[in-house]
Amino acid sequence: MEKDYRVSSVGFKMHFMWITDLRGRGQALFVILCLFKMSSVTGQARYSVPEEQAEGSFVGNIARDLGLDVARLMSGKARIITKESRQYVDLNRDKGTLVIKERIDREDLCGKTTPCSFNFEVILENPIQLYRVSVEVIDVNDNSPSFLRNEISLSIVENAPAGTRFSIESAFDADVGINDIQKYILKPVDHFKLEVQSQPDGGKSIEMVLQNQLDREKEETHTLVLIASDGGEPHRSGTVRIYITVLDINDNSPVCSQPVYKAEVKENSPEGTVVTTVSADDADKGANGDVTFSIAHVTREVKHLFEINVKSGEIKVAGKLDFEKSNTYQLNVKASDQGGYSDSCKVIIQIIDENDNIPTIQLMSFANSISEDSPPGTTIAVINVHDVDSHGNGVVKCSIDSDIPFKIESSLTGYYTLVTDNFLDRESIPEYNITITVSDQGSPPLTSRNQINVKISDVNDNAPVFEKTSYEAFIVENNTPGLSIFSVKARDADWNQNARVSYILEDSSVNGVPVSSYVSVSADSGVIHAVRSFDYEQIKDFHFRVKAQDGGSPPLSSNVTVKVLIQDRNDNPPQVLYPVQTGGSLVAEMVPRSADVGYLVTKVVAVDVDSGQNAWLSYKLQKATDRALFEVGLQNGEIRTIRGVTDKDAVKQRLAVIVEDNGQPSRSATVIVNVAVADSFPEVLSEFTDYTQDKEYNDNLTFYLVLALAVVSFLFITCLVVIISVKIYRWRQSRVLYHSNLPVIPYYPPRYSDTLGTGTLQHVYNYEVCRTNDSRKSDCKFGTVGSQNVLIMDPSSTGTMQRIQSEKNILDEPDSPLEV
Repeated sequence: MEKDYRVSSVGFKMHFMWITDLRGRGQALFVILCLFKMSSVTGQARYSVPEEQAEGSFVGNIARDLGLDVARLMSGKARIITKESRQYVDLNRDKGTLVIKERIDREDLCGKTTPCSFNFEVILENPIQLYRVSVEVIDVNDNSPSFLRNEISLSIVENAPAGTRFSIESAFDADVGINDIQKYILKPVDHFKLEVQSQPDGGKSIEMVLQNQLDREKEETHTLVLIASDGGEPHRSGTVRIYITVLDINDNSPVCSQPVYKAEVKENSPEGTVVTTVSADDADKGANGDVTFSIAHVTREVKHLFEINVKSGEIKVAGKLDFEKSNTYQLNVKASDQGGYSDSCKVIIQIIDENDNIPTIQLMSFANSISEDSPPGTTIAVINVHDVDSHGNGVVKCSIDSDIPFKIESSLTGYYTLVTDNFLDRESIPEYNITITVSDQGSPPLTSRNQINVKISDVNDNAPVFEKTSYEAFIVENNTPGLSIFSVKARDADWNQNARVSYILEDSSVNGVPVSSYVSVSADSGVIHAVRSFDYEQIKDFHFRVKAQDGGSPPLSSNVTVKVLIQDRNDNPPQVLYPVQTGGSLVAEMVPRSADVGYLVTKVVAVDVDSGQNAWLSYKLQKATDRALFEVGLQNGEIRTIRGVTDKDAVKQRLAVIVEDNGQPSRSATVIVNVAVADSFPEVLSEFTDYTQDKEYNDNLTFYLVLALAVVSFLFITCLVVIISVKIYRWRQSRVLYHSNLPVIPYYPPRYSDTLGTGTLQHVYNYEVCRTNDSRKSDCKFGTVGSQNVLIMDPSSTGTMQRIQSEKNILDEPDSPLEV
């Protein structure tokens, strides 16, 4: 194999030529490859291959010729695209070679057209590269010359002069070039010789020339053999026998009116359309002067397309004319008389093209999905358009709709590229239906359309957006831990995983405590739950931030502020500040006997740590020694006399005042106010130290206290026995489970924070009365802060906080009223 490489510095043009000498069959393979660096089509290659090659025969190394790696052919999914219905050549991507896929018959493919070739494209993806390949099919001498008929009969008058010519139909050989008919031989040559003339259309005109005058009386018939031989190797030939009958005298031959006729007819003309009329004159009279016409020396295809009237010489269309198959036909019309004389003329018929073929659209490469962040100019599809018509009828224009962000660019003759013309946004338009329109310039123009669907794939370019700029929620205090408070909602305009929103509680603190110990957020639903039970008296409201984050890569997020307001519940009873109730001393308010109506005895002072109407207090007189003597202000708790004090009024007056809030349900507290109606302390002390009148009452109280103590002791012992029994039972059960190898799932109770025993009052005020026995005088001492609330919490336990309060109260008697 010989190789010749030539490189030019202009246009990156390279020529490669391979010449392969196949000695066994004397065939040569020429390959010419041309590569042109262009915008979309990378290059062009041309190969030559003999016809009738076996399947799998080598055509050429396309990878080497185009300067491509075999790996590039594999990664680019290289494939052959052909506009024909049959694919003669296949691409072996593993080796980068072109091989015969189907037996090629040059005669079926091109007929007599030379050179004979077929084209296809090799396309690669990622990036898209297009190569045009042309394969020329070299003729092989596989057809023998043949005549239309096996026998030819001629009638020749006996007085035909020497030099008279007789036209003989030529033979037909489907091969071309050197394999076509090269010579004719006539045997014997006693009376005739053969003359062969080449015609302008490439055909050959065969005529027998009479050399010696015939003599019917000596020999009435002659038999000749005409041999047609081609120039191929091996030589092939065809024969026809010519039977000549010698006629009596007819000394005038028909003469055609003109040697060449020219006519035009439109393609697709209906059968019977008159093309032209030929005429001939014969000077003879009678039967020898009657001229008949016939079409001779044409192929079978032409004989099926035209017919001639034997009498009038009118030529008509007999079949379907197609400009795209052939645009010119030549007919040899023979004019003959009855005496055997004839003349011939040529009729050249030009076919006029009609716009009868709709342009075709073929997607060479198409990506039906494109990312929304693709820049303008991104290639989506490579389109091939073709119109088999000629001239203006075959000129096509490709276009798409103008209201979409795409455009059509012409990359090579017959090829267009569909690219993006603007930025894309999937959230606005998720897909496009693009109609590709191709029109030719015929009259009227023909149009074809093809619609493709391009989907826009999502990119995470939108952050989640909350439905509100901020949220405000309410929860009633003393709630159950785990209670759902409310939910936040964010939406993401993206799609699929990019639109999947997760909710995250941002780290912050409330009064130095992490916010996660107050609330939690469901990552999927955005529902906010209370982690603990809230106490309005400890915290009124708090703020925190929730972040919504999508599932994209990288993820996008947004934040929102949530404010939780604790609503008060009537869970605290009123607390009496004054008068202070003690357990061992007595406190009494003195009212002089000279007090008039409206005299202010004392004022009951109480507070409620709740808020709102739950803290609105009202005071009522529940019980009194003498209801006609005192009254209590409903709103201010002031105890005043409602009449003047008399000597008949008892010195010791006992009032029970109930303090009630306005909650639902309401809570209350009762305070006992002891009032001494006297003008001096000795009188009061002597009255309050006389316990003889209460002795019976104290004895009854002692009895009931002893009875209650016995009942409580019995219940305590019973509970203790039950608890010990349960503990033993559980211990035995745990031992059984331990030896049975069954899984033991421990249960850890949750920790709860105490919401009781908290309030706004930090101190308890104690009042202590000191006196001596049998003394009419005593000293009163008002103490300062005696104790305060103490919160004790064991961090290792799951119990609740307890409030320990130590107080010393002065009670006047053992049955002092209790706070409710």
